[in-house]
Amino acid sequence: MHERLSLTDFPKVGKIVKKSDVYTVLDVRELDNLVVSMTILHPGKETSGHSHGEADEVYFFVKGDGVMQKDEVKMDVKKDDIVLIPKGAFHKVFNGSKADLVFLSVFEKYGERS
Repeated sequence: MHERLSLTDFPKVGKIVKKSDVYTVLDVRELDNLVVSMTILHPGKETSGHSHGEADEVYFFVKGDGVMQKDEVKMDVKKDDIVLIPKGAFHKVFNGSKADLVFLSVFEKYGERS
């Protein structure tokens, strides 16, 4: 039987990785070699931007609207969009709205996130 969670359940089961006036990041599930992370990006803020040298990453936008930068390309993102970030690609998320932008990311464990 599969465990079903709603978006409101994630903060209850998550381990806070980062918390600031920019965002709150929680690792909500660790599966064998994967991490499922939830980011709540506050209005008018952006993530610092990074790349994973050893793993692809998948983003699933669950609330709000924003812009995602993948290498040099910027694209609008909204609820229910899924974006694949290939291994080694620089990526960053911008929230230009007046509400939180919430997204899940799934990636293979690496370095400090293992």
